[in-house]
Amino acid sequence: MDFDLVIRDGNAVTATEEVFCDIGIKGGTIAAIGKKLPKGEREIDAEGNYVFPGGIDSHTHIEQLSSSGIMCADDFYTGTVSAAHGGTTTILSFAAQHKGDSLRDVVSDYHMKAKEKAVIDYGFHLIISDPSESVLQDELPELIRNGYTSFKVYMTYDALRLDDYQMLDVFHLARREGALTMIHAENHDIIRWVTKRLLDLGARAPKFHAVSHPRLAEGEATSRAISLAEFLDTPCLIVHVSAEDGMEAIQRAQRRGLKVFAETCPQYLFLTAEDLDQPDMAGAMCCCSPPPRDVASQEAIWRGLANGTFQVFSSDHAPYRFDETGKLSQGEEAPFNKIANGVPGLEVRMPLLFSEGVLKKRIDLHQFVDLTSTRAAKLYGMFPRKGSISVGADADLVIWDGQKEVTIAWENLHDNVGYTPYEGRKVTGWPLTVLSRGRVVVDAGELQAEKGSGLFIPREKPSSAEPLGRGSHEAGLMARYGFGEAW
Repeated sequence: MDFDLVIRDGNAVTATEEVFCDIGIKGGTIAAIGKKLPKGEREIDAEGNYVFPGGIDSHTHIEQLSSSGIMCADDFYTGTVSAAHGGTTTILSFAAQHKGDSLRDVVSDYHMKAKEKAVIDYGFHLIISDPSESVLQDELPELIRNGYTSFKVYMTYDALRLDDYQMLDVFHLARREGALTMIHAENHDIIRWVTKRLLDLGARAPKFHAVSHPRLAEGEATSRAISLAEFLDTPCLIVHVSAEDGMEAIQRAQRRGLKVFAETCPQYLFLTAEDLDQPDMAGAMCCCSPPPRDVASQEAIWRGLANGTFQVFSSDHAPYRFDETGKLSQGEEAPFNKIANGVPGLEVRMPLLFSEGVLKKRIDLHQFVDLTSTRAAKLYGMFPRKGSISVGADADLVIWDGQKEVTIAWENLHDNVGYTPYEGRKVTGWPLTVLSRGRVVVDAGELQAEKGSGLFIPREKPSSAEPLGRGSHEAGLMARYGFGEAW
């Protein structure tokens, strides 16, 4: 067989195997895996390095208008360029519905933004903030069938949150259509109550953002969301878990055999609430929701990564510049509740986890691949096309130097944010060459891909979204008395 490209003598690592081999690529897909493959038109020597499946960052906010009217700093060009330099070859971003929006129009708009700019492959989750009858009965079912098989709902933020009744409507539709619901789980009224009292006391600095989002608010909302999902026998995924309160609720559900999945992010391993307590407004750069917690919470999250509580490790890249266009849009002395929420992290997601997780023996290589690539592909309906090193899969591959030492500095990153909360942190392990569908996208730190060369990836209905077939007792009674279809 003639190959377009052969990667030679790499140590290929998947979520389950580690093999010293060559990888032959033809027509953008992996055509052969073995030793001493025939010569390709192009050859890449990977000797002494790992070859991983391309990273999948399944939680990014790119070129998205926030509910408060602030545009993200990264568009689909800068965002995907940054992702590629960090070893990520597929991103899932959010097509965000605001009150009154047509979901179809929202998705069409995001396609226009991404098509001409992305340098790697991409897909869209939906954000559902207005589950009207037309959305639930018409638009959303059609979009799910067209490859948008996951969507996110919020339990907080005035402009986005759904009440429990609305969440039940969304869960009901997700169960019927085979979609996966992602949940931002924080108790809105606890946050609102604490925020008012802090502001009444004159506590306005960024550090009080962490105080206003207590971990109990996250734990309560996580438990409630799981209960609502269990009531309708539909799987769910709790995003950006920050502390043990939420993690314990997830673990209880998982021990009972429920399809409850979980995600965490770099900010909950490498930042704490102390990072919000900086002179002037500098702490605003680390404001996100839920906020970073403390060292004990970091250790709890590491345990959750090691023991399988978390299936995915995503960046939740929410890039706002530290100026009047982003974090400080409400002024340089704005109170903590008017600071744009979110931190960047797309490019450093994989290096941080490799350096602090694999090299410090908190997780192994296979867990690293699973958390950064394979499990996201499975959960979100892209496997085995994405997230695997197997014949027939897209040749999304990362040649990784496990010994390269890098000091993180924003001037060496490729996003448009203007800062990184991980400035000065030293990591070991960095991508050397990044391939997307057999194309060399990044090599030796240099971009090789053209703007607009990334592809939209419609996704299958994932097996993770299939109900268990054991609804609540009340659901059984409804079905027994002839309300099965309506239920």
